[in-house]
Amino acid sequence: MDASPALEPQLHAEIEQLRPQFPRTQDLYREVCVLLFFRHGITPTANRLYQLVKKGSMSAPAEALARFWATLRDKSRVRIEHPDLPAELQSATGELAAALWTRAVDTAQDQLAAAQIEAQRSVSDAQAGQARAEAERDRLHQELMGSAAALDAAQTHITELDQALAISVAAASTLQEQVRLAQQGEQQLHRALETARRDFASELDKLRADGALALERLKAAETRALLEIDRERQAAARLQKELDAASRKREQGDTRYRTELQALHVQLGDLRQQVGVLEGNLASVQVAHARDADELARTREQLAMSRASADTRRQTPPTKPVVKRKVPRTPRS
Repeated sequence: MDASPALEPQLHAEIEQLRPQFPRTQDLYREVCVLLFFRHGITPTANRLYQLVKKGSMSAPAEALARFWATLRDKSRVRIEHPDLPAELQSATGELAAALWTRAVDTAQDQLAAAQIEAQRSVSDAQAGQARAEAERDRLHQELMGSAAALDAAQTHITELDQALAISVAAASTLQEQVRLAQQGEQQLHRALETARRDFASELDKLRADGALALERLKAAETRALLEIDRERQAAARLQKELDAASRKREQGDTRYRTELQALHVQLGDLRQQVGVLEGNLASVQVAHARDADELARTREQLAMSRASADTRRQTPPTKPVVKRKVPRTPRS
């Protein structure tokens, strides 16, 4: 009896549960034989075992299957020869065990022969002298048909192959251990990488917070600079109004004040030029508001110099016009 397609996923799941419990290949094959035969009622074969387990060479499931049938035979013989069983039950059990044993032995022998041939082919493919190994196998096969001595030689050769297989299994176990150690190292590297990522994210958050704080400070400084520029503009506007009023007053005066008026016009031109400079600085600050703190410092220095100049001019009193005294004319005689 073979497994139905619906039973395949369950078999694979149960075998995956057995793998960590039985790391040795022979022990795993033995437990799979027990699983198939006693739990699911399936007669295990070497090919079926290898399809399910896929571990070791083809001789490994055949050897495990032979040991399984031998163990089952020994245990069945003990139960049949138990003195408490009735004679009818002993007879029926003996017949059933004999039938099962005959079928199992035939199947095991067939699978063992196929596994031996497959193992011999695998070893022959791995060797440099493939032709000599095939000739030796044919000679051993011919001697097996008619000579017990040839059978012993073949068994010896099979034993050597089993030893080579054991060496290969040991090497595979060593490789698996190396893979396990490499996986552990990889896991440690992953943990170190995660720690580095968390540290980097934390430092990045700190840098972002510091950058936001610096941006806020820059915006505040820019706001203060704009306020100072606005105050300077208002002061310049007041000066312009005062100069305009003075100009109108001077225009209403006599020609005696024209020289002084021209001087005032010169001062007015200077003030207008300073106002233009201040307005140009204001436009530059509005366009380059995202520049760094050095540019803002230079702008402040320019504003401070302009404010000092404007304050100096506001504090300097205007020059009073010189009033010429009229000299009384002497009457002509």
